[in-house]
Amino acid sequence: MDVVVAGGHGKVALRLLALLAEGGHRGRGLIRNPDHAADLEAVGAKPVVCDMEAEDSLARFVENADAVVFAAGAGAGSGDERKRTVDLGGAVKLIEAAKETGVARYVMLSAIGAPAMATEPGKTQPYFSAKAEADEALEQAGLDHTIVRPGGLTDDPGTGRVTAAPGLERGGQVPREDVARVLVAVLATPSTVGKAFDLLTGETPIDEAIRAL
Repeated sequence: MDVVVAGGHGKVALRLLALLAEGGHRGRGLIRNPDHAADLEAVGAKPVVCDMEAEDSLARFVENADAVVFAAGAGAGSGDERKRTVDLGGAVKLIEAAKETGVARYVMLSAIGAPAMATEPGKTQPYFSAKAEADEALEQAGLDHTIVRPGGLTDDPGTGRVTAAPGLERGGQVPREDVARVLVAVLATPSTVGKAFDLLTGETPIDEAIRAL
């Protein structure tokens, strides 16, 4: 596979790109800061400098890809406006680019509880609202999409075991390493097309959990 990963220097994205390289796939990571290129090269990925907020179109960055993964985010320290321009705006630009270039497969890294929390007043509302709107835009885009909504992300070592279901009625956490493994499994599992699911650490081996969705 040739996979373009938006937000290529993120903690999940770097792990994903490393796994793709280990599996013999080509990973292209979109990065805003050219100083981050060496980090992508170190895990076997091709760095592509692309400021998603500044570009009118992302089409030239995704040409000839087999799939795109949106793993970008403005970050916890960003203001509400950047959550709109990155978490929502960047995702929508990637949708438009995928449609323009004929890249059917689109995997979204979202957030657990995004649809429900999008309307809850509070400091996190702009973040969840951006994520929920991006998810909705993808669902309506006509692409072969999958939406992955992990719980709180940690840097703990992955266990290779998760809980994955369309609607988990609890919160929790999941190691970034396992999220990256789940994204690889999703890309390799055609039956995940058209599905959205929550993801937490659990007891089921990742491949088994993804096949069971």
